[in-house]
Amino acid sequence: MKQILVQGGSVIVQDVPAPRVGRKNILVRVMHSCISVGTEMSGVKLSGLPLYKRALKQPENVKRVFDMMRDQGVKRTMDRVLGKLSAGSPTGYSASGVVIEVGDDVDGFSPGDKVACAGAGIANHAELIDVPVNLAVKLPGNLTTDMASTVTLGAIAMQGVRRAQPTLGEIFVVVGLGILGQLTCQFLQANGCKV
Repeated sequence: MKQILVQGGSVIVQDVPAPRVGRKNILVRVMHSCISVGTEMSGVKLSGLPLYKRALKQPENVKRVFDMMRDQGVKRTMDRVLGKLSAGSPTGYSASGVVIEVGDDVDGFSPGDKVACAGAGIANHAELIDVPVNLAVKLPGNLTTDMASTVTLGAIAMQGVRRAQPTLGEIFVVVGLGILGQLTCQFLQANGCKV
């Protein structure tokens, strides 16, 4: 199957093995996936940086590498890190499509269901995705898969607003008016806030 990967500062289309459905997952043939320009372009730019600059920008990964070196040795760790970097990384986190197979432990989904899916490393830009059922939702009859592919953007903005616990008449400032900022403003206004 074809999948989009980020590699060395660019985006490539690669043939990769198709996923198999997990026991608690659904296998989805992707009809549409949403490109989040800000998030995904930052990942593309980061992938083009030299390793030491990436380490400075992602200190949490440096800790994982040191832990791996301690457990598995320097050579094995470096081989794994360099192999992962040269292979490229999947991208995407919001998609929609049609269920083609359900796992043995799945209830509530059937082949043929149209679904929206979320999750970095899960709802990738690919022909097929293996999605845990808690990251998928059936589409109502009148919602198209192109519109449903943006489900994660709305969920991210809504979660931010929920965590802020806005009250009627409260004043909010939203810094950054990309798509997530725009959605956040609309949710806050719908909650009776001044934005």
